Amino acid sequence: MATKAKKQRPATLSVYLYIPNIVGYMRVLLNCIAFAVCFSNKTLFSLLYFFSFCCDAVDGWCARKFNQVSTFGAVLDMVTDRVSTACLLVILSQIYRPSLVFLSLLALDIASHWLQMYSTFLSGKTSHKDVKDSTSWLFRLYYGNRMFMGYCCVSCEVLYIILLLIAKNQTENLMNVVVESLMQISPLSLLLALSIFGWSIKQIINVIQMKTAADVCVLYDIEKQHKP
Repeated sequence: MATKAKKQRPATLSVYLYIPNIVGYMRVLLNCIAFAVCFSNKTLFSLLYFFSFCCDAVDGWCARKFNQVSTFGAVLDMVTDRVSTACLLVILSQIYRPSLVFLSLLALDIASHWLQMYSTFLSGKTSHKDVKDSTSWLFRLYYGNRMFMGYCCVSCEVLYIILLLIAKNQTENLMNVVVESLMQISPLSLLLALSIFGWSIKQIINVIQMKTAADVCVLYDIEKQHKP
């Protein structure tokens, strides 16, 4: 048994040291530094946070380039995305009122992605992005088109970063700040408008994803009950 365990360790260690996974560890470190300075230096936070977010595409490219795709890497990638976005939403909930808006977005984000991952496991699929059998064209388009998915994801993160940067104090009214910023004819207002549009699509997709994944879980229960 001891000999067998020793033989398995090198293989296990090699997955941990895959290039895309190392990039994933760097993302975690960047986020830790970013959130440590999120209130004292918003500009530095934004740069570190967004750079970490962009590295999401880098680790995916590395995985395909070096043939180092792994389940651990996929989970690390998703957990890093969800945790970093969740932390930013919590911070925004402390700055803007009503805070329930950001807490609700946090709950929707986590619930939809967790259900999607679990339903993928139940259906025997190898990737949570395999939604070819979905009845929603928007859901299929999101996971089937990298450009569209990228736009929606980037829009969410950019919107949250902008909201953090333009906040003057910790008792801001969310609607007032957004409306005032949009009414100012500037590159920032245009970026904000584009981000809000992409963010809106992403939230609709999250709802579709949650409902679709829940249906898979329910159908699994029904099929299980009817098995002899």
